[in-house]
Amino acid sequence: MTTVVTYGGTFDLFHIGHVRLLKRLRGLGDRLVVGLSSDEFNSVKNKNAIIPYEDRRENASIFAMGADWIGKFDDLQDVVRVVSLSRTQDVSTTELKTASSEIRNEKNRQIQSLASHLRRLIEKL
Repeated sequence: MTTVVTYGGTFDLFHIGHVRLLKRLRGLGDRLVVGLSSDEFNSVKNKNAIIPYEDRRENASIFAMGADWIGKFDDLQDVVRVVSLSRTQDVSTTELKTASSEIRNEKNRQIQSLASHLRRLIEKL
């Protein structure tokens, strides 16, 4: 039995790129185990394992990540096969967040402009 382990990431905006990556990762073995970043981990980028190394290493044959993590886990190659898969083209959580932020900012500008216009109208009355 081949177990594939991936440290999947935050998944705060779960999108088709994530779905496709997980399907491809699952295709590498018999079982896929996906890790999820906690808020605390994301904020400090430092993790202390609770499960001893020897207990964890026997559970995985492949450690797989998205290509944006290439080189970050090379030190695991002596005990597990490290695989990096390319991202889904034209799909990015960062881009989704940026677009969402731009839309929100534009709506705020429109509201401020409208409020300013209404204040001028009220002053004329």
